Amino acid sequence: MSRCLHTTVKLLRKTGAEQRWLERHLKDPFVKAAKQQHYRCRSAFKLLEIDNKLRVLRPGLAVLDCGAAPGAWSQVAVERVNALGTDPAVPTGFVLGVDLLWISPLQGAVFLSQMDIADPSTLRAIQSLLPLGKADVILSDMAPNATGIKELDHQKLVSLCLSLLDISQHILKPKGTMLCKFWDGSEARLLQNRLKEQFQDVRTIKPEASRKDSAESYYLARLYRGK
Repeated sequence: MSRCLHTTVKLLRKTGAEQRWLERHLKDPFVKAAKQQHYRCRSAFKLLEIDNKLRVLRPGLAVLDCGAAPGAWSQVAVERVNALGTDPAVPTGFVLGVDLLWISPLQGAVFLSQMDIADPSTLRAIQSLLPLGKADVILSDMAPNATGIKELDHQKLVSLCLSLLDISQHILKPKGTMLCKFWDGSEARLLQNRLKEQFQDVRTIKPEASRKDSAESYYLARLYRGK
C-alpha cells in the first residue's frame, strides 16, 4: 500500500525516467533527513508537519495507521502519543498499524502485516487489539498499486478512502479524527462530501514534504459524528 524506497544504491543502467526518479530521490532533502533522524521513510515528515500545525496526535490517544508499511507514520505516532510510556507525566497511548505488505517490528507499535483492511477478519482483529475496540485517530497513507492512468489511480484511491470511512463507523470514537491521502481528480469532491456528512470539520492539506509535482493531498476530518 504505502511505499518508500530508502536506499543509497549506485546509479546502475536504467531507463531515462527511472534514472531521473532515482537521482531526484537521492537528492531529496527529506530522504536525507529521514536517514539522519532514523525514520523509515520521508513520508514521516508529512505527518510531522501536519501534526505540528494541527495537533492531530496527543499523549494517550489510540491510533490506527492504515497502509502503515514501512512504518514511518507509526514511528511518528509512537512518539507523539507516548506509546512507549517514556514520559510518565502524560498518558500512554497505543499505535496499531495495518498493511497488505510486511511491516518490520517497531517498539511501541503493534502491526497486522499482510492483512487487507477491507477484509472482515482484519476488522475483527483490529477491534480485538485496540483499547476498548476503538481508535481516537485513523491515519491513512494508503495508495493502490499505480496503473499509470491518472484518473483510474485516483478513483482507486478514493474507493480505498471510502471503504475506510465505512470501516470507521465500527472503530472510530465519537469526536475522533481521520486523516487520509487522496490524489486530485474528479471524485475528490465526492470523498470530501462523504467526510463532511460524518465529521464536523473537514479541511484539505498539502504538506511541504509532498513533492511539488505530486497530485497527493490529505483530507483532515475532525469531530466524528458517530456514536
